[in-house]
Amino acid sequence: MKRLKTFVFAVLAGLCIGIGGTVYLLLENKVLGATLFTIGLFSICTFGYNLYTGKVCYVFEREKSYILDVGIIWVGNLVGTWLTAQLELLTRIGPKLQEAALKVCEAKLSDDLLSIFVLAIFCNILICVGVEGFNRSKHDLGKYLALFFGVVVFILCSFEHCVANMYYFSVAGVWSLRTFGYLLIMTLGNAVGGVIIPLGRKFGEKIG
Repeated sequence: MKRLKTFVFAVLAGLCIGIGGTVYLLLENKVLGATLFTIGLFSICTFGYNLYTGKVCYVFEREKSYILDVGIIWVGNLVGTWLTAQLELLTRIGPKLQEAALKVCEAKLSDDLLSIFVLAIFCNILICVGVEGFNRSKHDLGKYLALFFGVVVFILCSFEHCVANMYYFSVAGVWSLRTFGYLLIMTLGNAVGGVIIPLGRKFGEKIG
């Protein structure tokens, strides 16, 4: 039952990221779109849902079984983003969303894998900053500013977030073995970026 809850909360996190991605695609002003995209991480942190890019930051701080939980979360995020995209494509905003998503996906899938990997690393450094800031700040304003800056900066820098890209790929309808391969590279890059700050902190504490 615990892992079923983990999966359900991951699906719900995928839904939240999908909604964030929706407003980003629909707005021509990308600064405003990036700002409103924060509704995704805001909702996830507020309700305690499971997002891969947030949870992967703690793989070296938990028991070994946590790695399985992270895998379940990744799959749940994929299901949640895919379902969100499919439902939206049934609506009047579907064509506009798909057109915008195709442009976004074209840029991502024409990039080389090393670039994708590095951009994914930087993305999850910022997600870690946002999530850690939310968890550690004693003031509500500080919690939400951490989420705000972490998300807005990674989007405006064109860094790669694997769960957001699950949504974009689903809306654009560009799934293929090649697309899945790109997603795995993004996933790996996010994992590397997510553990840099926790491992760095642990190392600093040891030598301090």
